[in-house]
Amino acid sequence: MALLRSDLPLGGDGSARFLPWIIGCMVYLAALALAATMGAGRVADHWRSDLSGTFSIQIPPIAASTAAERDQLLHDIVDAITKMPEVASVHLVDDAEKQKLLEPWLGAGGLPEDVRLPDLVVVKLRSDAPSGLAAVRTRVAALAPEFTIEDHARWQGDMMAFTQSIELLASIIIGLIAAAAVTTVIFVTKTGLSIHRRVIEIVHLVGAYDSYIAKQFLLHAMRLGFIGGIAGAGLAGLTLIGLDRVLGTGQTSLLPALALDLDQWLTLAVVPIAVSIVAMITAHLTVLYVLGRDL
Repeated sequence: MALLRSDLPLGGDGSARFLPWIIGCMVYLAALALAATMGAGRVADHWRSDLSGTFSIQIPPIAASTAAERDQLLHDIVDAITKMPEVASVHLVDDAEKQKLLEPWLGAGGLPEDVRLPDLVVVKLRSDAPSGLAAVRTRVAALAPEFTIEDHARWQGDMMAFTQSIELLASIIIGLIAAAAVTTVIFVTKTGLSIHRRVIEIVHLVGAYDSYIAKQFLLHAMRLGFIGGIAGAGLAGLTLIGLDRVLGTGQTSLLPALALDLDQWLTLAVVPIAVSIVAMITAHLTVLYVLGRDL
Protein backbone atom coordinates (compact mmCIF):
# COMPACT_ATOMS: atom_id res chain seq x y z
CA MET A 1 0.00 0.00 0.00
CA ALA A 2 2.96 2.33 -0.63
CA LEU A 3 0.89 4.21 -3.16
CA LEU A 4 -1.55 5.30 -0.43
CA ARG A 5 1.14 6.20 2.11
CA SER A 6 1.19 9.86 3.13
CA ASP A 7 4.56 11.49 3.84
CA LEU A 8 2.85 14.19 5.90
CA PRO A 9 1.47 13.48 9.41
CA LEU A 10 -2.12 13.84 8.25
CA GLY A 11 -3.34 10.86 10.26
CA GLY A 12 -3.05 12.79 13.49
CA ASP A 13 -5.32 15.57 12.26
CA GLY A 14 -8.31 15.65 14.62
CA SER A 15 -10.68 17.07 12.02
CA ALA A 16 -9.89 14.27 9.55
CA ARG A 17 -10.83 11.59 12.07
CA PHE A 18 -14.49 12.49 11.69
CA LEU A 19 -14.40 12.58 7.89
CA PRO A 20 -15.06 8.83 7.39
CA TRP A 21 -18.04 9.04 9.76
CA ILE A 22 -19.48 12.05 7.97
CA ILE A 23 -18.86 10.52 4.55
CA GLY A 24 -20.38 7.24 5.74
CA CYS A 25 -23.59 8.97 6.86
CA MET A 26 -23.84 10.87 3.58
CA VAL A 27 -23.22 7.75 1.51
CA TYR A 28 -25.85 5.91 3.54
CA LEU A 29 -28.46 8.58 2.78
CA ALA A 30 -27.36 8.92 -0.84
CA ALA A 31 -27.52 5.14 -1.38
CA LEU A 32 -31.05 5.00 0.04
CA ALA A 33 -32.10 7.92 -2.16
CA LEU A 34 -30.51 6.24 -5.19
CA ALA A 35 -32.29 2.99 -4.36
CA ALA A 36 -35.56 4.94 -4.10
CA THR A 37 -34.90 6.42 -7.53
CA MET A 38 -34.22 3.02 -9.07
CA GLY A 39 -37.20 1.49 -7.25
CA ALA A 40 -39.51 4.23 -8.47
CA GLY A 41 -38.27 3.70 -12.02
CA ARG A 42 -38.95 -0.02 -11.77
CA VAL A 43 -42.44 0.62 -10.37
CA ALA A 44 -43.11 2.99 -13.29
CA ASP A 45 -41.95 0.36 -15.78
CA HIS A 46 -44.12 -2.24 -14.03
CA TRP A 47 -47.23 -0.08 -14.26
CA ARG A 48 -46.43 1.02 -17.80
CA SER A 49 -46.05 -2.52 -19.12
CA ASP A 50 -48.99 -3.99 -17.20
CA LEU A 51 -51.55 -1.20 -17.58
CA SER A 52 -50.79 0.35 -20.95
CA GLY A 53 -53.89 0.06 -23.14
CA THR A 54 -55.80 -1.76 -20.38
CA PHE A 55 -59.21 -0.97 -18.90
CA SER A 56 -61.86 -2.82 -16.95
CA ILE A 57 -65.58 -3.18 -17.61
CA GLN A 58 -67.72 -3.26 -14.48
CA ILE A 59 -71.20 -4.74 -14.63
CA PRO A 60 -73.15 -4.08 -11.42
CA PRO A 61 -75.20 -6.91 -9.90
CA ILE A 62 -78.89 -6.87 -10.85
CA ALA A 63 -81.16 -8.33 -8.16
CA ALA A 64 -83.81 -9.39 -10.66
CA SER A 65 -81.48 -11.46 -12.84
CA THR A 66 -80.85 -15.12 -12.16
CA ALA A 67 -77.41 -16.67 -12.01
CA ALA A 68 -77.94 -18.35 -15.38
CA GLU A 69 -78.99 -15.08 -17.02
CA ARG A 70 -76.00 -13.30 -15.57
CA ASP A 71 -73.59 -16.00 -16.73
CA GLN A 72 -75.09 -15.81 -20.21
CA LEU A 73 -74.73 -12.00 -20.25
CA LEU A 74 -71.07 -12.23 -19.25
CA HIS A 75 -70.47 -14.91 -21.86
CA ASP A 76 -72.06 -12.72 -24.56
CA ILE A 77 -69.99 -9.69 -23.53
CA VAL A 78 -66.71 -11.61 -23.45
CA ASP A 79 -67.49 -13.29 -26.76
CA ALA A 80 -68.42 -10.00 -28.45
CA ILE A 81 -65.31 -8.19 -27.23
CA THR A 82 -62.97 -11.06 -28.07
CA LYS A 83 -64.06 -10.95 -31.72
CA MET A 84 -63.23 -7.25 -32.08
CA PRO A 85 -60.02 -6.59 -34.07
CA GLU A 86 -58.98 -3.78 -31.69
CA VAL A 87 -58.80 -6.13 -28.69
CA ALA A 88 -55.64 -8.05 -27.82
CA SER A 89 -56.96 -10.02 -24.81
CA VAL A 90 -60.03 -10.36 -22.58
CA HIS A 91 -60.09 -11.74 -19.05
CA LEU A 92 -63.18 -12.34 -16.92
CA VAL A 93 -62.30 -11.90 -13.23
CA ASP A 94 -63.87 -14.70 -11.22
CA ASP A 95 -65.03 -14.51 -7.59
CA ALA A 96 -61.80 -16.00 -6.22
CA GLU A 97 -59.71 -13.33 -7.91
CA LYS A 98 -62.00 -10.55 -6.65
CA GLN A 99 -61.71 -11.86 -3.10
CA LYS A 100 -57.92 -11.95 -3.47
CA LEU A 101 -57.88 -8.32 -4.66
CA LEU A 102 -59.90 -7.26 -1.61
CA GLU A 103 -57.96 -9.43 0.83
CA PRO A 104 -55.26 -6.83 1.71
CA TRP A 105 -58.01 -4.47 2.95
CA LEU A 106 -60.75 -6.79 4.20
CA GLY A 107 -58.76 -9.87 5.13
CA ALA A 108 -59.40 -13.45 4.05
CA GLY A 109 -63.13 -14.03 3.57
CA GLY A 110 -63.87 -10.43 4.52
CA LEU A 111 -67.10 -10.16 2.51
CA PRO A 112 -70.26 -12.04 3.48
CA GLU A 113 -71.46 -14.61 0.99
CA ASP A 114 -74.67 -12.70 0.26
CA VAL A 115 -72.78 -9.56 -0.83
CA ARG A 116 -72.56 -9.58 -4.61
CA LEU A 117 -69.58 -7.82 -6.15
CA PRO A 118 -69.75 -6.28 -9.63
CA ASP A 119 -68.54 -8.51 -12.42
CA LEU A 120 -65.25 -7.40 -13.93
CA VAL A 121 -63.93 -7.92 -17.44
CA VAL A 122 -60.35 -6.78 -18.00
CA VAL A 123 -59.63 -5.79 -21.60
CA LYS A 124 -56.24 -5.07 -23.17
CA LEU A 125 -56.24 -3.26 -26.50
CA ARG A 126 -53.81 -3.74 -29.33
CA SER A 127 -51.07 -1.12 -29.42
CA ASP A 128 -52.08 -0.09 -32.95
CA ALA A 129 -55.76 0.50 -32.03
CA PRO A 130 -55.97 3.90 -30.28
CA SER A 131 -59.74 4.15 -30.83
CA GLY A 132 -60.45 0.68 -29.45
CA LEU A 133 -61.92 1.96 -26.18
CA ALA A 134 -64.75 3.81 -27.93
CA ALA A 135 -65.52 0.76 -30.06
CA VAL A 136 -65.64 -1.53 -27.02
CA ARG A 137 -67.83 0.96 -25.16
CA THR A 138 -70.35 0.96 -28.01
CA ARG A 139 -70.38 -2.82 -28.29
CA VAL A 140 -70.88 -3.41 -24.54
CA ALA A 141 -73.57 -0.71 -24.26
CA ALA A 142 -75.77 -2.70 -26.62
CA LEU A 143 -75.60 -5.73 -24.30
CA ALA A 144 -75.50 -4.16 -20.81
CA PRO A 145 -76.50 -0.47 -20.70
CA GLU A 146 -75.79 -0.27 -16.96
CA PHE A 147 -72.09 -1.03 -17.38
CA THR A 148 -69.24 1.33 -16.43
CA ILE A 149 -65.69 1.45 -17.76
CA GLU A 150 -62.67 2.20 -15.61
CA ASP A 151 -59.93 3.45 -17.90
CA HIS A 152 -56.59 2.55 -16.35
CA ALA A 153 -54.83 5.20 -18.44
CA ARG A 154 -56.00 8.02 -16.15
CA TRP A 155 -54.94 6.15 -13.01
CA GLN A 156 -51.68 5.19 -14.72
CA GLY A 157 -51.01 8.85 -15.54
CA ASP A 158 -51.46 9.84 -11.89
CA MET A 159 -49.17 7.05 -10.73
CA MET A 160 -46.54 7.93 -13.33
CA ALA A 161 -46.58 11.54 -12.16
CA PHE A 162 -46.20 10.31 -8.57
CA THR A 163 -43.20 8.10 -9.38
CA GLN A 164 -41.59 10.89 -11.39
CA SER A 165 -41.99 13.19 -8.39
CA ILE A 166 -40.25 10.59 -6.21
CA GLU A 167 -37.42 10.31 -8.73
CA LEU A 168 -37.04 14.11 -8.89
CA LEU A 169 -37.07 14.45 -5.09
CA ALA A 170 -34.52 11.64 -4.69
CA SER A 171 -32.29 13.23 -7.34
CA ILE A 172 -32.42 16.57 -5.51
CA ILE A 173 -31.53 14.83 -2.24
CA ILE A 174 -28.56 13.09 -3.90
CA GLY A 175 -27.40 16.43 -5.31
CA LEU A 176 -27.62 18.11 -1.91
CA ILE A 177 -25.75 15.25 -0.25
CA ALA A 178 -23.02 15.44 -2.90
CA ALA A 179 -22.70 19.21 -2.35
CA ALA A 180 -22.51 18.69 1.41
CA ALA A 181 -19.82 16.01 0.96
CA VAL A 182 -17.73 18.29 -1.25
CA THR A 183 -18.10 21.14 1.26
CA THR A 184 -17.04 18.84 4.10
CA VAL A 185 -13.93 17.68 2.25
CA ILE A 186 -13.01 21.29 1.46
CA PHE A 187 -13.39 22.27 5.11
CA VAL A 188 -11.35 19.29 6.38
CA THR A 189 -8.65 19.90 3.78
CA LYS A 190 -8.34 23.59 4.63
CA THR A 191 -8.23 22.70 8.33
CA GLY A 192 -5.47 20.19 7.66
CA LEU A 193 -3.49 22.78 5.70
CA SER A 194 -3.82 25.22 8.57
CA ILE A 195 -2.81 22.63 11.19
CA HIS A 196 0.23 21.46 9.19
CA ARG A 197 1.20 24.87 7.86
CA ARG A 198 4.65 24.80 9.49
CA VAL A 199 5.39 21.31 8.14
CA ILE A 200 4.28 22.35 4.67
CA GLU A 201 6.50 25.44 4.77
CA ILE A 202 9.50 23.30 5.74
CA VAL A 203 8.72 20.82 2.95
CA HIS A 204 8.52 23.75 0.56
CA LEU A 205 11.93 24.98 1.70
CA VAL A 206 13.57 21.64 0.90
CA GLY A 207 12.23 21.81 -2.65
CA ALA A 208 8.81 20.11 -2.63
CA TYR A 209 6.34 21.33 -5.23
CA ASP A 210 2.70 22.18 -4.60
CA SER A 211 1.70 19.13 -6.66
CA TYR A 212 3.61 16.87 -4.23
CA ILE A 213 1.83 18.33 -1.20
CA ALA A 214 -1.52 18.15 -3.01
CA LYS A 215 -0.86 14.48 -3.73
CA GLN A 216 -0.47 13.77 0.00
CA PHE A 217 -3.87 15.31 0.77
CA LEU A 218 -5.35 13.62 -2.31
CA LEU A 219 -4.35 10.14 -1.15
CA HIS A 220 -5.41 10.87 2.40
CA ALA A 221 -8.87 12.10 1.34
CA MET A 222 -9.31 9.17 -1.07
CA ARG A 223 -8.51 6.66 1.69
CA LEU A 224 -10.84 8.25 4.24
CA GLY A 225 -13.59 8.72 1.67
CA PHE A 226 -13.37 5.10 0.58
CA ILE A 227 -13.49 3.82 4.16
CA GLY A 228 -16.53 5.94 4.96
CA GLY A 229 -18.15 5.09 1.62
CA ILE A 230 -17.77 1.34 2.15
CA ALA A 231 -19.28 1.58 5.64
CA GLY A 232 -22.20 3.74 4.49
CA ALA A 233 -22.95 1.62 1.41
CA GLY A 234 -22.79 -1.59 3.43
CA LEU A 235 -25.20 -0.24 6.03
CA ALA A 236 -27.52 0.97 3.26
CA GLY A 237 -27.46 -2.49 1.70
CA LEU A 238 -28.39 -4.11 5.00
CA THR A 239 -31.19 -1.56 5.44
CA LEU A 240 -32.61 -2.32 1.99
CA ILE A 241 -32.48 -6.06 2.60
CA GLY A 242 -34.25 -5.59 5.93
CA LEU A 243 -36.93 -3.38 4.37
CA ASP A 244 -37.49 -5.90 1.61
CA ARG A 245 -38.03 -8.70 4.12
CA VAL A 246 -40.35 -6.61 6.28
CA LEU A 247 -42.43 -5.33 3.38
CA GLY A 248 -42.39 -8.74 1.69
CA THR A 249 -44.50 -10.18 4.50
CA GLY A 250 -47.33 -7.78 3.67
CA GLN A 251 -46.81 -7.36 -0.06
CA THR A 252 -49.90 -6.18 -1.91
CA SER A 253 -50.76 -6.36 -5.58
CA LEU A 254 -50.30 -2.60 -5.90
CA LEU A 255 -46.53 -2.67 -5.46
CA PRO A 256 -43.89 -4.94 -6.96
CA ALA A 257 -41.18 -6.47 -4.82
CA LEU A 258 -38.71 -4.02 -3.30
CA ALA A 259 -35.66 -6.24 -3.92
CA LEU A 260 -33.12 -4.72 -6.32
CA ASP A 261 -31.80 -6.65 -9.28
CA LEU A 262 -28.12 -7.35 -9.93
CA ASP A 263 -27.50 -4.25 -12.05
CA GLN A 264 -29.01 -2.01 -9.38
CA TRP A 265 -26.89 -3.61 -6.63
CA LEU A 266 -23.81 -3.05 -8.80
CA THR A 267 -24.84 0.60 -9.19
CA LEU A 268 -24.98 0.95 -5.40
CA ALA A 269 -21.58 -0.75 -5.13
CA VAL A 270 -20.08 1.99 -7.31
CA VAL A 271 -21.15 4.70 -4.82
CA PRO A 272 -18.13 4.29 -2.43
CA ILE A 273 -15.75 4.43 -5.39
CA ALA A 274 -17.44 7.54 -6.75
CA VAL A 275 -17.33 9.19 -3.32
CA SER A 276 -13.63 8.47 -2.88
CA ILE A 277 -12.90 9.90 -6.34
CA VAL A 278 -14.91 13.04 -5.56
CA ALA A 279 -13.10 13.44 -2.22
CA MET A 280 -9.76 12.93 -3.94
CA ILE A 281 -10.40 15.52 -6.66
CA THR A 282 -11.88 18.00 -4.17
CA ALA A 283 -8.92 17.72 -1.82
CA HIS A 284 -6.44 18.03 -4.69
CA LEU A 285 -8.03 21.18 -6.12
CA THR A 286 -8.47 22.71 -2.67
CA VAL A 287 -4.81 22.23 -1.76
CA LEU A 288 -3.60 23.68 -5.06
CA TYR A 289 -5.89 26.68 -4.66
CA VAL A 290 -4.88 27.42 -1.05
CA LEU A 291 -1.17 26.88 -1.68
CA GLY A 292 -1.23 29.06 -4.78
CA ARG A 293 -2.94 31.84 -2.86
CA ASP A 294 -1.36 31.77 0.59
CA LEU A 295 1.88 29.84 0.48
